[in-house]
Amino acid sequence: MRILKLTGPLEKRLLATRGRRDVQTESVAGRIIADVRRRGDAALLSWTKKLDGMNLTRQRIWVSQREIEDAQKRVSADFLRAVKHARANVRKVAEKQLPRNWSVEVEPGVSIAQRVRPIETVGCYIPGGKSTLVSTLVMAAVPAQVAGVKRIVVVCARPNDELLAVAGVLGLSEVARIGGAQAIAALAYGTKSIPRVDKIFGPGNRFVTAAKQLASRDCAIDLPAGPTEAIVLASRGNARWIAADLLAQAEHAPDAASILVTTSERLAQEVRCEVAEQLKKLPEANSANVSLKTAGVILLAASDHQALDFVNRFAPEHLSVPQSEAVAVERFCAAGTVFIGPWAAQPLGDYASGSNHVLPTGGWARSRGGLSAADFVKCISVQTISREGFQRLATDVRTLARAENLIAHENAIAVRE
Repeated sequence: MRILKLTGPLEKRLLATRGRRDVQTESVAGRIIADVRRRGDAALLSWTKKLDGMNLTRQRIWVSQREIEDAQKRVSADFLRAVKHARANVRKVAEKQLPRNWSVEVEPGVSIAQRVRPIETVGCYIPGGKSTLVSTLVMAAVPAQVAGVKRIVVVCARPNDELLAVAGVLGLSEVARIGGAQAIAALAYGTKSIPRVDKIFGPGNRFVTAAKQLASRDCAIDLPAGPTEAIVLASRGNARWIAADLLAQAEHAPDAASILVTTSERLAQEVRCEVAEQLKKLPEANSANVSLKTAGVILLAASDHQALDFVNRFAPEHLSVPQSEAVAVERFCAAGTVFIGPWAAQPLGDYASGSNHVLPTGGWARSRGGLSAADFVKCISVQTISREGFQRLATDVRTLARAENLIAHENAIAVRE
């Protein structure tokens, strides 16, 4: 990893790189979406063959219940136990996140209530490239179930035994063998085989992310979850552990960003050496070998203040603070998730701590948090107004409507008086 001094121009370059539109990727995703909208299943199967090398037929799009049951028998008991452990923790957190029904009398005769209703049908996109991310299914489906979603449609280009076993543990029966931008298009607009959903969840590569953003004009999406990002902020700590966390996120994809921000030149050198040593133990094909060269960096800040300001402006997906200083933690205002203390290894959050690992990337953490049960519901406001309430509001409402020159609004009040 490179060690660079954190300067204004360098920070500007780092932030600008994340903000660039990938016009070529958007163009490809847009072409795929348009084709699926026009030709439906025929386009879906054609793109699946072209991009994923799979000769699917309409009859083989859906995984059968028998395949799900057989997969559960083939995986290990340890795997099933781990899945159930993760499911229990994610469920506990999701139950806390769920908005509640409430009502309040704002003044005599005027009551406002909130009624929480689940989204009817959702699609869960599970990346299925070099490794099928079974943990993503837990992170997307469990909050949906807590929210009361009636229909959960899962799509994955290559659902392996582990993914199908997770589907079985979670009681999910609709799993389709499709992925990429074509799967997003099918979920957003529907085909003869794939139902149109109300909202799409789950991370993916740049084509999937682009497809989600394009389709969001017509179908709701969770958040733009693009290439993984991780920042470790520390001036001291165990260099071996810090390096391990940086490598853990770096192996997600060739464009994953792993960054150490520190005021200590000594720690910077130690972590760089540890990264190099631990990298030797990983397979040559591991994505960390590429991502650390292109998006991995150690930034030397002149002060703690400069380091914290950079982190808040960067708004990383993952942020680790191994020193666990409460004062510093209170100053963070933009991050997808924060790991506090030396024992808070980032992979714990990726799998089983209970916090959701579907998180905002590319600076989106400045405006929203990670996936939660609240993303799977609609909060409907209910207004109950009596004659007394009408009389208390009418005069002021007529005045405000007249100020906006909305004559019909004013009349709707007048006819009741």
